[in-house]
Amino acid sequence: MKNIKTNEQRLWNSLMEMGEIGGTEKGGCCRLALTDLDKQARDLFTEWCEAAGCTVRVDKIGNVFARRPGKNNDLPPVVMGSHIDTQPTGGKFDGVYGVLSGLEVIRTLNDNNIETDHPIEASIWTNEEGSRFAPAMVASGVFAGVFDLEYGLSRADLDGKTMGEELQRIGYAGEHEVGSPVKAFFEAHIEQGPILEEEETSIGVVTDAQGQRWYEVTLTGQEAHAGPTPMLRRKDALLGASKIVQEVNNIGLANQPNACSTVGLLQVFPNSRNVIPGEVFFTIDFRHPNDDVLSKMDQQLRDVCAKIADEMGLEMKFEQIWYSPPVPFNTSCVDSVRQAAEDAGYSHRDIVSGAGHDACYIARVAPTGMVFVPCENGISHNEEENAKPEDLHAGCNVLLQAVLNQACL
Repeated sequence: MKNIKTNEQRLWNSLMEMGEIGGTEKGGCCRLALTDLDKQARDLFTEWCEAAGCTVRVDKIGNVFARRPGKNNDLPPVVMGSHIDTQPTGGKFDGVYGVLSGLEVIRTLNDNNIETDHPIEASIWTNEEGSRFAPAMVASGVFAGVFDLEYGLSRADLDGKTMGEELQRIGYAGEHEVGSPVKAFFEAHIEQGPILEEEETSIGVVTDAQGQRWYEVTLTGQEAHAGPTPMLRRKDALLGASKIVQEVNNIGLANQPNACSTVGLLQVFPNSRNVIPGEVFFTIDFRHPNDDVLSKMDQQLRDVCAKIADEMGLEMKFEQIWYSPPVPFNTSCVDSVRQAAEDAGYSHRDIVSGAGHDACYIARVAPTGMVFVPCENGISHNEEENAKPEDLHAGCNVLLQAVLNQACL
């Protein structure tokens, strides 16, 4: 079985067809979680899986599982997957590559009439990105018991629509309970960074994932006319926010190597050109693979935010809305990925994921591993995101062999 390969052209064609759903003029993809486009993509995946002989089930948080039976269907499945939702200006590969490479593995097993001891599943996890509903990885978090179902269903977008309401609307509020035994879980993904491409390495064997902290901050000052109000008497919430944005960047720079700090969203009220802003809402994203350093960054942020708000006479609401600790992946699964790369003759290296993935939560309840492949210029969360068919094929071949290692007794 080590000699069988997945179908490169079929995988690429599937990615390109799926990428047309929400495709943008710049060649990227905008397919936000639980929109009509997300439903269309889910429907297409379901159609493909059923054509491959799988049975499809949907749980109460909208996760989709397509099962290929094994010799003993009482055994827990080996699961592959990722997400199909994108950023507003996302690409054609982030997330969906992991979903469709899982389907390609199943198709390849069918082509070669290979029967595994354990059943095998390809999965879609709901709202991984967190771009419409915060926090990220909500549904895999519910599956892993990090969040309860009520919390997940109650997450609302900026228009007040909840995940539960939108799942009902698009027809993906499933009947199955969330959570079930898993023999092993694998997620294939583009690296979303430059290391593999710069080193001309085909496969990243993911050993760990960075910890993350997400924050939401609201600064409240006082709206006033931009002309008559003297500078020294102003309570400018946007000015306060801009100072915090600068300090967020400084905290990231001060905790190198590996620290990342980002303000990615700001909402200014009343957002009028001749009114001093009276309120600003913004988000902060901190990441580091060392939990002690991440905790230090957290304290530095709290201190500087309080200092700036106090000095400027601003009221502040500060909330950490999400914390995901650094994740070490399962040694057996990591070894399966590494061995698969070696057996296929692919260049490979161990790597730490700088991004969060559904695998980070699934790792809490099942042995988990990840396969990284290069992406062009390390660009992701961008319409210019791109990957070579041969690299995607290599990652899928590694995924196939890692799954067979775990699914065959």
